[in-house]
Amino acid sequence: MEYNPDEHSIECPKCGHGMDEISYGGDLLIDRCSHCHGMWFDQGEAELLKSKWMGEALDTGHAAKGKQWDAVEDVACPRCGRDMEKASDPDQPHIWYEVCRDHGMFMDAGEFSDYKNE
Repeated sequence: MEYNPDEHSIECPKCGHGMDEISYGGDLLIDRCSHCHGMWFDQGEAELLKSKWMGEALDTGHAAKGKQWDAVEDVACPRCGRDMEKASDPDQPHIWYEVCRDHGMFMDAGEFSDYKNE
């Protein structure tokens, strides 16, 4: 699967449902799953949203439901289709998310709010 920025629509790497593009502040476009509420961040977007006032408001899912998706082991990057690596935040090792070194990261529902409010 080749990433084409003109065809931005992607599927959730965890549950396979469609993702909604959510604009924040006019300079940021985050993909959020319409079903499990996980969030896909292209390179640098998570750090940028973390620095924004009330950025956690985009994380509309419940953390308890998000944790249920931790059981999904093989998670493919929605941009390139390669398996993503599990990673944890060095400052908050209880937060686990999936990373594609070339394209971005995926956080389950509730994980970004926790990440932002360390």
